[in-house]
Amino acid sequence: MIRFDHNVCRDLRQALRREWLETNGLGGFASSTIAGLNTRRYHGLLTVALRPPADRFLLLSKLEETLVVGGRRFELSANQYPGVVHPQGYAYLKEFRLDPFPVLVYAAGGIELEKSVALVHGESTVVVTYAVRRAAGAAVVQAPALEVRPLVAFRDFHALTHENAALDRRVALADGIASITPYAGLPELRFAHDAASVDASGFWYRDFEYAVERERGLDFREDLYQPFTLHFDFATRERASIVAGLEQHAALDAGDLLDREVERRRAIAGAVPAGDELQRTLALAADQYLVARSPGKSVIAGYPWFGDWGRDTFIGVRGLCLATGRFDDAREILTAWTAVVSDGMLPNRFADHGEALEYNSVDAALWFVVAAHELLATTAAAGHRVPPADADAIWRAVEAIVAGYAAGTRYHIGVDEDDGLLFAGEPGIQLTWMDAKVGDWVVTPRIGKPVEVQALWLSALHVAGQRSERWRQLFLRGRASFVERFWNEHDGCLYDVVDPDGHRGAVDASFRPNQVFAVGGLPVVLLDDERARRVVDALESRLWTPLGLRTLAPDEPGYVPRYEGGVRQRDGAYHQGTVWPWLLGPFVEAWVRVRGSTPEARHAARKKFLTPLESHLRDAGLGHVSEIVDGEAPWEPRGCPFQAWSVGEALRLVRSVLA
Repeated sequence: MIRFDHNVCRDLRQALRREWLETNGLGGFASSTIAGLNTRRYHGLLTVALRPPADRFLLLSKLEETLVVGGRRFELSANQYPGVVHPQGYAYLKEFRLDPFPVLVYAAGGIELEKSVALVHGESTVVVTYAVRRAAGAAVVQAPALEVRPLVAFRDFHALTHENAALDRRVALADGIASITPYAGLPELRFAHDAASVDASGFWYRDFEYAVERERGLDFREDLYQPFTLHFDFATRERASIVAGLEQHAALDAGDLLDREVERRRAIAGAVPAGDELQRTLALAADQYLVARSPGKSVIAGYPWFGDWGRDTFIGVRGLCLATGRFDDAREILTAWTAVVSDGMLPNRFADHGEALEYNSVDAALWFVVAAHELLATTAAAGHRVPPADADAIWRAVEAIVAGYAAGTRYHIGVDEDDGLLFAGEPGIQLTWMDAKVGDWVVTPRIGKPVEVQALWLSALHVAGQRSERWRQLFLRGRASFVERFWNEHDGCLYDVVDPDGHRGAVDASFRPNQVFAVGGLPVVLLDDERARRVVDALESRLWTPLGLRTLAPDEPGYVPRYEGGVRQRDGAYHQGTVWPWLLGPFVEAWVRVRGSTPEARHAARKKFLTPLESHLRDAGLGHVSEIVDGEAPWEPRGCPFQAWSVGEALRLVRSVLA
């Protein structure tokens, strides 16, 4: 359980960096800061996926709450307006915990008010409950009351809304239900409640400011609409409930819905060895990235803004599902992608709005082969049956990928007959995972033969070679060429790209983390023990930080120590020194292997690499691992605070590599 007691927000900046997340298994989510002050356009109590997991709309932004005790009004909310934070309800926040969903305890006027927030799995519904109790030693003469004012946005979750005349202000009131449909074409939002009364007067709240959006160089001001006010009286009871969403519920359902969620999450945590709090936290986090997609299931790459991306899915699924025994989930996720293989390639993401699929990734399909191999091998070892039709579909996809790449496909992706390695790239296209692009500027183009692409290609050939002598022979040829062409004896490491921009015999010796995949994280190790140790030592010496590997060594030209500023500045730093926590997975695996994979090596790795990771779980996206981190101390978390492959690789380390 993650918990903060007493003076939770004494450092407001730290409190605003600590964000919580709730998801519903459909691509919808709720998130905010522990201070209750929304700093991102994505923060809100109910974002729903109208075509799960796509077409996400933020419907309910937040609830403004006022606790009334003995005639005194205590404003519990917090908002950033131009030049001022008002009100400053975080000053009353006594406790915050994830237990297993967000719980906030406010203390004011001799009363403690406990607020819990939970999304219902498989529904577009958020349950918010309030419980009041007298603070120890406090004398409260008059029963408290609570006013709750919903603020709605009803917009695409990437957009912002502003006061407008098109909004339909009508509120439909029935027994215990208040419903609104602010805009035609969007669904009705129902608020089931047990309030004593409802005031249906509506108001616009103007000029909310979102600090993180401003820091990112984006639009950062928004207006929100308050359609009504709920008045709760605690004279004869101690609890109040709001069930807001698209489904048909009554306020009386709140307790059962919360109990159901507690049991579901308890079952996930129950599969973890008793006392292993790190593994328990990561297992609960992993569940939040698995979503429904018709047909089957998918993986959200990161909250709050990513969708289901191919490369992220195939890297993440190994830890999110396979390491945790969720074999059927992994099977459904992978089989969903088998239908979209095209000329050997897989799209880098599913389309959100029905647009054409984009096949602009050289490595996504190769990561699919790695994940498919691990699924079939892991389930076989566990005695878990994969339906033959699904196994056949997966193998057909593997064969189509390898054959498509061998024959040659888009963007000059194809085998070089001289060395059996894979060439890829053309000007203006970003194909590898180092894929930042601003306008026509591809920050790290890496045209040629990138080192991790070769490691993935040879791993794919190794997997396919289990069924075909043709692929086995190409694997053996390519493996011999790899060592000959990529080994940099002078620096004791591997080149990042050979034949850059098609210049045969040239090399790009930039010291980057991509070489780690030749020695860890994939089915095949491409270097002998002595060379592998030299690579791992060089990576540790030049790239390692407490939360992952830098994307470029600090002594290299173009190194950027911090990921900050506007879009162009941030994308220019994305792979130029910024730390990526997901790279801890292959790196730690290699680190342990070159030390003989002994119990002593695993123990040392747990102490050295997992201790800072445990601290990070309380530092940004609570219970999760961030997408990226600054390349220099104090290692500021950046990007998505909730990232699937970061969590997945951490789980793979805990469950498989270091077990």
